[in-house]
Amino acid sequence: MPFEAINPPQFPTPIAPYSAAAKAGNTIYVSGVLALGEGGTVLHVGDAAAQTRAVLDTIKTTLEAAGATLADVAFNHIFLKDLADYAAFNTVYAEYFPGPKPARYCIKTDLVKPDCLVEIASIAHLA
Repeated sequence: MPFEAINPPQFPTPIAPYSAAAKAGNTIYVSGVLALGEGGTVLHVGDAAAQTRAVLDTIKTTLEAAGATLADVAFNHIFLKDLADYAAFNTVYAEYFPGPKPARYCIKTDLVKPDCLVEIASIAHLA
């Protein structure tokens, strides 16, 4: 099945060869999102809650460009640099998913940029 690349025009140029999302049928796959600004500058250095908010705002915008919302997210892949940030992450995450919660996993790992604390990739399904 062919897919449609989703790249919202207001986003900075990606730091690698990928699309912000790919839409195949009724499924939207959102690439791993970091709290990055223009030129790959890390936003909110040292603040996991603010980085989580920036990441989820980017995912929300990406989904909207594909005709979906955060309520359509069925699964999140979560990567944290430090599990000490887990509580701050979850506080913000719960604000963005107030209803039924998507399935997810959370892994502690180094991220592509040392100042990045949070990365999320999402899968959403349209009805």
